[in-house]
Amino acid sequence: MKISVCGKGGSGKSTIVALLAERLAAAGKEVLIIDSDESNYGLHRHLGMENPEEFTGFFGGKEEVLNNMMISNFTHQFFEGQWRIGDIPEDYYTEKHGIKLMVSGKIHQANEGCACAMGTVMKQFVSNLRLEENQIAILDMEAGIEHFGRGLDDEVDLILMVCDPSYESVQLAAKIRELGEKLQKPVYYVLNKTDETSREVLTQAIQNSQRILAVLPAEPELTAAALLGRKLVWESSVMDRAAEKICGMQA
Repeated sequence: MKISVCGKGGSGKSTIVALLAERLAAAGKEVLIIDSDESNYGLHRHLGMENPEEFTGFFGGKEEVLNNMMISNFTHQFFEGQWRIGDIPEDYYTEKHGIKLMVSGKIHQANEGCACAMGTVMKQFVSNLRLEENQIAILDMEAGIEHFGRGLDDEVDLILMVCDPSYESVQLAAKIRELGEKLQKPVYYVLNKTDETSREVLTQAIQNSQRILAVLPAEPELTAAALLGRKLVWESSVMDRAAEKICGMQA
């Protein structure tokens, strides 16, 4: 199963990716996390891991990838045939406790151009990735909905939106549901940093409480760890149940 995790900036996407991946790994799944958010620099810290080499570098780097795209009128294929998790070159992932982490690439300096090269490589990679029965890939998407326009979500099996208590999340919940329907992809939700009032408003916006996989309150321990770039540790059955539901969908 391939899962995209999306939402507005600051909603807690990377927090949910890290917590969910650990629960899935504990349930016996081999988990591949694909960090495709070019402006997020902390996911690896949430996992207690080091960042690997950026995957775009495997194809010569962003400039070389973009040059190949332009020469071919944006039809260049970077992959020949199917890839499996075991085919990922060892320099381009790090691993800990059954979780592998890949990084598409990051914006490192001003005026280095758009992220099209990284997006194209990852879209083709996810399209060609073939998973075995006990494997799950989780894509940590960039904030907002541009990844839908790039076509990355075309390649996944499930879309998971993280909603925080904000007007933007209320509006995005409806928009992402609409986009998921057009792609014929199931959309599920995690409500994050909520209280009773925000939980009610977000549930109404989602319109289907059966699509809510987990509801997380505002947790000072998680907030502090995320702020300081520490490994996330949270003892709760909430994410265990979310992982169980996802495993049930995969069965």
